Amino acid sequence: MRIIARSTLREFYAAHADAKSALEAWFYEAATASWMSPQEIKRHYPSADILPGNRVVFNIKGNTYRLIVRIHYNTRIVFIRFVGTHAEYTKINAATV
Repeated sequence: MRIIARSTLREFYAAHADAKSALEAWFYEAATASWMSPQEIKRHYPSADILPGNRVVFNIKGNTYRLIVRIHYNTRIVFIRFVGTHAEYTKINAATV
């Protein structure tokens, strides 16, 4: 998968150093994946939440952080839409971010 906006992850873990290894691990797993459907993501990440509009919410570092991506399955592109603390996540609309 091609991941757009890796800089968003870097900026986040510059401020939250404890998230760095978990976000980097997610990035490398996603980059080497070939997700063709939400079901494939759920097989690898059972705790991921599948939302309308091809959005997926991943729990990062034991649900301390949340990562929202939008996936274009046909072009194999993952757009990072949000990364934040669980408290920040509760203040946004994950389906429209």
